[in-house]
Amino acid sequence: MKILLVKPGIAHGDHIQPPLGIAFLASRLRDKNEVRVLDFGKLDRRDDRFLDSVKEFAPDVVGFQCYSPEIGEVKRLGALTRAALPKAVIISGGPHPTLCPEETMARLSPEADYLLRGETEDSFPLFIEMLGGRAAPADVPGLAWREDGKLRVNEIRPIKDIDALPLPAWDLINPQEYPPAQHGAFFNQFPIAPIVTTRGCPFACGFCTAPILSGRQMRKRSAASVMAEIELLYHKFGIREIHIVDDNFTLDKAHAVSILKAIVASGLPISLAFPNGVRIGTLDEELLDLMKRAGTYLISVGIESGSDKTLKRMDKQLSVSLIREKVALIKSMGIDLAAFFILGFPDETVEDMRETINFSLELPLLRANFFTFLPLPMTPVTLKLIESGEIGQMDVEGLIFQKVPYAPKGVTRDQLRSLQREAFLKFYLRPGIMLRNVMQIRSLKHFGYLAKRFYHWILM
Repeated sequence: MKILLVKPGIAHGDHIQPPLGIAFLASRLRDKNEVRVLDFGKLDRRDDRFLDSVKEFAPDVVGFQCYSPEIGEVKRLGALTRAALPKAVIISGGPHPTLCPEETMARLSPEADYLLRGETEDSFPLFIEMLGGRAAPADVPGLAWREDGKLRVNEIRPIKDIDALPLPAWDLINPQEYPPAQHGAFFNQFPIAPIVTTRGCPFACGFCTAPILSGRQMRKRSAASVMAEIELLYHKFGIREIHIVDDNFTLDKAHAVSILKAIVASGLPISLAFPNGVRIGTLDEELLDLMKRAGTYLISVGIESGSDKTLKRMDKQLSVSLIREKVALIKSMGIDLAAFFILGFPDETVEDMRETINFSLELPLLRANFFTFLPLPMTPVTLKLIESGEIGQMDVEGLIFQKVPYAPKGVTRDQLRSLQREAFLKFYLRPGIMLRNVMQIRSLKHFGYLAKRFYHWILM
């Protein structure tokens, strides 16, 4: 069959990255099918170019990735696809269908014929077998479909051995075709490619969907598999910087050490960064020394708050004193630090948030991101807010960090947005921090990219 996998992206997003999950899926599908990947962001979000691509390929099956804030784009592009290709089967997968199958199917009907929840490298090939009459819908893990006026939803079956998966189909998402600074505002070398070495998160941070989406059991790729991908990216695609985007790369120290030692032994002159964040409490001198020797120049950490009271409510298993200790250790190893902070967590006061802002100014950070709290679907915190009546029907398309979909009691959304802007400006307008970041701008094009991000985060 001819299968088109679509990354819709967020309508007003300010950066695009290679769709790694789609590339893993494409690699599994193309043994027996003709597969293409279409990234709508790379088409300048133009409907005419989207339709030209769809009509030219004329796929039998069109699969849309769907994060929560993308559901409106999936609906719209699905309608365009249905009008252009009435006989094509349309299916959607990804985080939002996984978390909220009933709401997703109601929203995407009648365009979407099916949803596929959870990890799809095993289930999507079985779904194709089903379309060919060689399997029943009930046999496809994670499948959701309408039958006799009801929505049927199969149980998800996580992939136990992710090391057995083929490498991502990088030729279908050529990383050189993506802009610099895909996952953050700055970079050390270019071109850049993200990789993932583990899946699963055993932690229970109340605001996070990671353990719901990928399970609480951590599954790992071998150092040999990871190095095969890095070697491929380096030699075939000219990649010179690797971003490890695991949820918890350093949680299993032996796993992290094996990969870092393999990178060092390879002798490849690459830069390494961890823009997705690592758990700061897992870092020690041995790990940091290996990270440095492997080419690491930047580590992002999820600090979230400068208040022990808020950290406890978040179930972060962190304290302000431990954060200070680990930040000092990282800096002593000669690695730059970026940090993530959350403003407006439930029950936070303005004073709590100012405590976080002041904490960010005290730490030796190169960069900081100040997010407003997002009540992501099905997380413990969100469910508690719904149960208490503090929030009702959510506009999931508003679940992006540049908007303020929620503010805690006693704080208005305008106040929270103002505090977010204040945090960014106080952090970056300090002469030393401003100079260090300005000196890392590589070109006029890079400057334009940063200006666009500044507009979205500060001025919108």
